[in-house]
Amino acid sequence: MRVDRRRFLKAAGATLGTVVLAPSIVRDAFAQANVIKVAAIHDLSGGLDIYGRPMVDCLNFAVEEINGAGGLLGRQIKLISYDAQSNIQLYTQFATEAATKERVAVVHAGITSASREAIRPVLKRFNTLYFYNTQYEGGVCDRNCFCTGSTPAQNVDKLVPFTLKKFGKKVYTVAADYNYGQITAKWVKKYTQEHGGEVLQTDYFPLEVSDFGPAITKIQAAKPNFVMSALVGGNHISFYRQWAASGMNKTTPVASTTFGNGLEQQVTTPEEHKGYIASQSYFQEISTEANQAFLKKFLPKYGTSTKYVTSLAIQTYHGMHLWAAGVKKANSIDRMKVIEALEGNLSFSGPAGKTAIDPQTHHCSLDVYIAEAQNRAFKVLESYPQQPPADTAAVCNLKKNPNENQQYVIDVKT
Repeated sequence: MRVDRRRFLKAAGATLGTVVLAPSIVRDAFAQANVIKVAAIHDLSGGLDIYGRPMVDCLNFAVEEINGAGGLLGRQIKLISYDAQSNIQLYTQFATEAATKERVAVVHAGITSASREAIRPVLKRFNTLYFYNTQYEGGVCDRNCFCTGSTPAQNVDKLVPFTLKKFGKKVYTVAADYNYGQITAKWVKKYTQEHGGEVLQTDYFPLEVSDFGPAITKIQAAKPNFVMSALVGGNHISFYRQWAASGMNKTTPVASTTFGNGLEQQVTTPEEHKGYIASQSYFQEISTEANQAFLKKFLPKYGTSTKYVTSLAIQTYHGMHLWAAGVKKANSIDRMKVIEALEGNLSFSGPAGKTAIDPQTHHCSLDVYIAEAQNRAFKVLESYPQQPPADTAAVCNLKKNPNENQQYVIDVKT
């Protein structure tokens, strides 16, 4: 009898323990099932973290806004953020993990073209939707990928004639030695020639280069009216400092397709960057009601880590809201249903103005701005509404060829 009683009590205790634990297990499983997972892969450390950190802050803020408004399809978004540490191998590793282990609905990721091209085929293979929210050289043609950043036909097309008229016809180009810099330099030459100017020389610099002394000596000898910069990354900020130290900033102006995206106007002194001209799809100083309302909400929360909001960060914010609009329209997170919804002339109007998806290219029509650097900020000089991605449209037509999956090197004839 005693043995039986002990057995009974032991069994009863085990049963009782199961009953007590079950609700928490069920709640946890339900919570996991009741979220929509979204992944972010950016450089939060390493040489390109100056770009990545503001992008992730804006992505977090967009997710908070969407969740605060009730989420999507009655579910909250769970953002899984990976730090690629400016390491291409980690981009591939994290893209694989996000697609296979986490089974996310969408990935917002990448800064350089190398990072994008490392993860784009991975996400294509695993049928995971991809948003690339960075300014780049154009040419990606992939139905699984949406590009919300500006391309040369949008910002270089406006910057070159503006600066030729303002500074003179002789240009010297300095650019990062990879896809973006090489192809952007060709567009600079094309637009310069079309507007009666001349590119005297183009010099390319690997991302790790920080000594620009010999290059500055060459530029001094060439005597251009101004320098056009497509430099990228923390090391290349040294060019602007060394340019000022040489005294060249007092005689030869600088224009750039990238200045400001890496917070260069914050890192350099007002004397070093005074009068620099840049062209982007967004500047924090835009005076629209939508932008001021955004900054009023964003900066009190994220202003410590993101002191200045860049165009890359804002297009990441727009990209998340565009994807959310696609989910709402599709009433599903199914990849193909969302793609088809996004191809239905979807747009999002926010701090940068209107970002409208072009169904043919999966790129966006954007508002473009020209601004002058002043006192660690920018003064907006010109705005050009709804510039189409004409360069990529010349080589990519996903309506006719939905199975395209490559980056075209656009033939820039000069």
